[in-house]
Amino acid sequence: MGPMTAAATGFQVPIIDISPYIRNGDPADRAVVAAKIDDAASSVGFMQIVGHEIPPAVIEEFTAVMDDFFALPLEEKKAYRTPPEINRGYAPPKSESLSLSLGVESADRMNDFFEAFNVGVEAGEYPDLALPDDHYAENTWPAVDHFEAAVSAYFVEARRVAHTLTRIFADALDLPADFFEGFTDHSLDVLRMNNYALPPGEIELDGELTGMGEHTDYGIVTVLWADQVKGLQVLDHHGQWHDVSPVDGALLINLGDLMARWTNERWMSTLHRVKPPIVDGAIERRRSAAYFHDGNIDAMIATLPSCVGAGSRYSPITVGEHIGAKLAGSRAGRPNPYAQREAERVRHAMRRGLGRQ
Repeated sequence: MGPMTAAATGFQVPIIDISPYIRNGDPADRAVVAAKIDDAASSVGFMQIVGHEIPPAVIEEFTAVMDDFFALPLEEKKAYRTPPEINRGYAPPKSESLSLSLGVESADRMNDFFEAFNVGVEAGEYPDLALPDDHYAENTWPAVDHFEAAVSAYFVEARRVAHTLTRIFADALDLPADFFEGFTDHSLDVLRMNNYALPPGEIELDGELTGMGEHTDYGIVTVLWADQVKGLQVLDHHGQWHDVSPVDGALLINLGDLMARWTNERWMSTLHRVKPPIVDGAIERRRSAAYFHDGNIDAMIATLPSCVGAGSRYSPITVGEHIGAKLAGSRAGRPNPYAQREAERVRHAMRRGLGRQ
């Protein structure tokens, strides 16, 4: 039997207008949005949101300085590298393997092929909390005109959208409106700018080239700006990979592992990867920027009472323990000991011969 089409499997990434929440609209309109979010989170784990009201100029200036940075010579960019455990600064091509964040490794695995630059929330933003400097590290800002200002402006907007989404999540899960605020008021958030573009001749291009390996996101929710170039693929419940590109003006939203833990897998953190298209012997350039909303480092994540059912699939874990193990896998090469359930999902797909399609 040939590969199933998106139509055959019923796979689609729904488009949801969140403006009733952004504009504090009518409760009935907000309830419709919350129901759509619940349905998408339960069935796909990915969604597209419009009505987020991030000004187009903010996005244009942000992507322009991203381009300026990634256009620098490789050796100049490498000056902004940080130690693997510090989730900041520049990560050059072939320095990460995201499959290891799930505890999955194979003898023929290929390190992820992309370059990235990370910025995040600093401890100094919360001087009264004595937050750990390794997780809330100071940012490294490259000497690129307007980079810090443009990236910071987008960071503020993406943070606003992430907090709006958790407000919607609370309604969708029948929780108090402010439920997530106590878990996210000093959230361990990171903005990761990705660039997939390598000139011909640097690598051997073959069918196993992976821009970013199979993985789930680590935290609560990810707000993703992305080019409309093909490359992002999502794994459906049938074990089939599907290309996903945003419609005009939309942000792609997916849930992280902490939300799957919280909801006892009522909502899922969906496996996804990037397979950059190859055109005339070169990788077609693709850019993305993922805002990871991960929660307070000291927050304890345990199954929501309304989602326990016959029993919880997960033991309680702090955000710090969970994120630390994930980063040790992807950036320091140590398989994640806490990711047995997520890892088994990847292995299951691979055993069926589907993980490489």
